[in-house]
Amino acid sequence: MLWLIGGFKLAKGLLLVAVGVSALYFSHHDVAQSLERWVARLHLHPSNYYVEVVGARLIAADPRHLRALGVGTFVYAAIFLTEGTGLLLRRLWAEYLTIVVTASFLPLEIYELIQRVSATRLVLIAVNLAIVLYLIAAVRRPR
Repeated sequence: MLWLIGGFKLAKGLLLVAVGVSALYFSHHDVAQSLERWVARLHLHPSNYYVEVVGARLIAADPRHLRALGVGTFVYAAIFLTEGTGLLLRRLWAEYLTIVVTASFLPLEIYELIQRVSATRLVLIAVNLAIVLYLIAAVRRPR
């Protein structure tokens, strides 16, 4: 099970690295033109709901906010990549770190769910809660 959780954390970390790189890229380029190129390269439909929402937010953001977003996502990426690597190496410290970090995000995730209920948010909360409960049981087991 630690392999699965570690892989999940690594995937989240890599996704955040991609978001951070994208935010920094967009902070130095014309957002509308760059977004149009990316949508075409990725063969996305321009009127896709998610493309429109992300595009509107990117176009509305100023370069300073995009740089701050990039730096912030790199910090979170570093935490997730550290957790994932430690779990894959079966380190006890990584289990404790994952419990603390994942549990600390639960109140924010619950608040976001209350603000706007969605199946995706509900699934993420359930997965993160299951991870915390599993790891608490794992660290309490005798080694």
